[in-house]
This record gives sequence, C-alpha cells and structure tokens, in this order.
Amino acid sequence: MSYGRASRRRFTLLAAPAAAAALALTLSACGTDNKTGGGGDTHFVTGTGGISTVARGDRATAPKLDGESLDGKQLDLADYKGKVVVLNAWGSWCGPCRLEAKYFTKVAKATGQDVQFLGINTRDPQRGPAISFEKDFGVPYPSFYDPTGKLLLRFPKGMLNLQTIPSTVVVDRDGKIAARSLAPLDDTKLHEMIDPLIAEK
Repeated sequence: MSYGRASRRRFTLLAAPAAAAALALTLSACGTDNKTGGGGDTHFVTGTGGISTVARGDRATAPKLDGESLDGKQLDLADYKGKVVVLNAWGSWCGPCRLEAKYFTKVAKATGQDVQFLGINTRDPQRGPAISFEKDFGVPYPSFYDPTGKLLLRFPKGMLNLQTIPSTVVVDRDGKIAARSLAPLDDTKLHEMIDPLIAEK
C-alpha cells in the first residue's frame, strides 16, 4: 500500500514540470511577444511598436498561398497581385485576435480598393467558431481555413511562428513581403504598416 502511494507521489512530482511546461506553451501560444518567431534570412528591420519592415530591394517573394476559405470557396493569394495585401493569422480561440478584429474590420473598410485583406484562420479544428467570430466582428474579407498551420509553414524560415498568434504580414503590389508584426495591432499600427506601401509607385 505504501509502495503504491510512493509511486503515485513520485509520478505526480515528475508530471508537474511537464504540466507546467504545457501550460506555459498554451499561454504563450496566443502571446504578444514580438521577438518570437524572428530570425532567418528575412531582411527585417524592427522599428518601434514591434513592426518589422524590409527595404524594397531586399524583399522576398511571398509564398504560394491557396486553398479553401472558411466558407468553402477557393482562395488564392496570386489573384490579388497588383494590390497591397494584408495577411492576418488568427484563431477564434485567441483573445488578442478578438481585441484586434475591430481594427482590421475598420481599416479594411477604410482602405477600399487600395488594399486587400485576407485572413489565415489557424488551429480551429472546426469551421463553426471561426465563422461565428467573423460574423460577430463584421469581418468583410475572406479567410483561408488552415487548421493545421500548413499555410504558415510556407513562409520563409523565421518569418512566422505557429505559436505566435495573431501575426500579420503585408505583401506589396509586386507580391513581395514588405512588413510583419508578431503582436496584435490597432488601426494606427495597421496604417503604419500599409500606408507607405500604398504610396509606393
């Protein structure tokens, strides 16, 4: 009997650090640490507010992103070449994503024909909660449905991290990656990312 109690106690002590590590990962998965997921040969220069930009001549071509949208239609980033494109990785389970959603909706409506917003919904095993999220916030643009994060893995190494949601990447009119944020954004920061690209000729 005492041996069984000792074994259980030893298992509990061994399991505690593993549980703590899992909890830490869960808490950081929807974090706002703008240093996470950086690195690689991306030529990013991080400015104030955690927004990273790339000089026009150093920009890498955006990866091929295609697949189904949340409503089951085909969606392809290549269809929007010639426009500035804002790609926002988000999940319905993510608190900071909910905080920034109203700003993305506001700026998407304000920029009209100049900018195309596209979401990348990730780590939502079912479409229902993500569709409800979009309805709740009046999101006016489509989102890729990417429950396993495979689309995020198409970006150059070090650019995005599946554990850092929300994340935002802006693609210029030539289809090249021009800016990135690994933290939630408000309308001011969104404009800081996209307005210089709208002005590019």
